[in-house]
Amino acid sequence: MSKKQYWQGLEELNQTPAFKAKAANEFQEDLPFGDVDQLAKAPTSRRDFLKYLGFSTAAATLAAGCEMPVRKAIPYAIKPENVTPGVPLMYASTYVDGGEAVPVLVRTREGRPIKIEGNADSKLTEGATTARIQGSVLNLYDAARAKFPTIDGKEVSWEAIDNAVAQALTAVGSQPLYLVTSTMNSESTLSAVAQFVQKYPNTKHVQYDAISYSGILDANQNSFGQRAIPAYRFDNAKVIVSIGADFVGTWISPEIFAKQYGKTRKISAKNPMMGKHYQVEGMMSLTGGSADERYTCKPSQYGAVAAALLAEINGGSASGLNAGMSAAVKKMAADLKAHQGASLVVCGSNDAATQTVVNAINNALGAYGSTITFATTNQTKKGNDHEMAQFAEALKGGQIGGVMFLIVIRFMIIQW
Repeated sequence: MSKKQYWQGLEELNQTPAFKAKAANEFQEDLPFGDVDQLAKAPTSRRDFLKYLGFSTAAATLAAGCEMPVRKAIPYAIKPENVTPGVPLMYASTYVDGGEAVPVLVRTREGRPIKIEGNADSKLTEGATTARIQGSVLNLYDAARAKFPTIDGKEVSWEAIDNAVAQALTAVGSQPLYLVTSTMNSESTLSAVAQFVQKYPNTKHVQYDAISYSGILDANQNSFGQRAIPAYRFDNAKVIVSIGADFVGTWISPEIFAKQYGKTRKISAKNPMMGKHYQVEGMMSLTGGSADERYTCKPSQYGAVAAALLAEINGGSASGLNAGMSAAVKKMAADLKAHQGASLVVCGSNDAATQTVVNAINNALGAYGSTITFATTNQTKKGNDHEMAQFAEALKGGQIGGVMFLIVIRFMIIQW
């Protein structure tokens, strides 16, 4: 047993008179009714004693009288098939939110969902999920969510909603009508929107995402003539450079990228060399915490870092950066060039110009066809910031007749 001694401070080590007096007094504050031994002699001790005694007695009586309501567990008279009380069941389902569609397994108990896990049978996600998917089960137990449609804060029937919508659309007439939604990738929903636009030709459908990837989409439109997010194959990359893209935690489809990235970090007979990961970011992220080498810079410098990296890869030199970041860019460029066709550069910036530079970097490294492919595109994000800005300007100028917002399954109609 260790014989080391520890002191809380110098006063305990030196045993000062103040410390001895404080240690001798267990209670730092005097009791309100004075010395218990002199209770009868104290001028107000009896009153204070009865006051505290009465309070404790009342509190105990109150606590004893607040009984919990009786809850009776009644067994099934006719037990449903495949339902055993206390034994959970797993159901295959799909998590859908804001364009994302992830196959999941939902654990239920007596018909109540209690846990969500990834579906390991999916070849796309291989059973992976994200924090948002795990937390989505709480939405099913939101007591404050609307249970019925409302008009002006009053609950109404669906028939009343249908009539109100029809009247509002008739009042709009031939004036411009906007339908604003988040990313839609459901074929049935897109077909319904197409039928709506066919019936009301003056309708403009605008897709907008709260977390926008419009910069990547616009850059790909300019570079390849295809406004889409390609499929990234992190599992094929020997060297990964991420400029502000938290692809393990939040960027585009982390449930897919995290699984792919994990394969590059495991050494086996088939994969004897672990992939190298460089991260440049403005703040700590889950991806940055997993990187081999991490460098920090302001998010406003992401474009300069990408431009310097492209210059180094093409035989030039980095400029516009401090000495530390310039050295880092040279090191990353040399490693990327040494793994032509097996390297990948991604960026979390929503600036189309910066993403165009990133496209040029990946093209110079021969990434397209190996670590990036447009043969399969990611349809989870299709928002268009330019169209949303046009809608906002038309709204300010009073140039629209009405707008319909579609948020999941909730409608809100505003008429001018």
